[in-house]
Amino acid sequence: MDLTLELNDQEALRLQAQAAELGVTPEQLARSVLMDLLVESEEEFRAAAERVISHNHELYKRLS
Repeated sequence: MDLTLELNDQEALRLQAQAAELGVTPEQLARSVLMDLLVESEEEFRAAAERVISHNHELYKRLS
């Protein structure tokens, strides 16, 4: 999947500066940040689901 982002001049300069500091291209940095966000969101969802299941374990047992 190809994705196009529109950044204003200030955002583009910040992305380029951060990428240069890390020794990667702006595209590599943007992809890395997006992947981190997707993984983090998945982990947060899983943790929340596990808390709910654990908290309601007895109720689930009675309903089954």
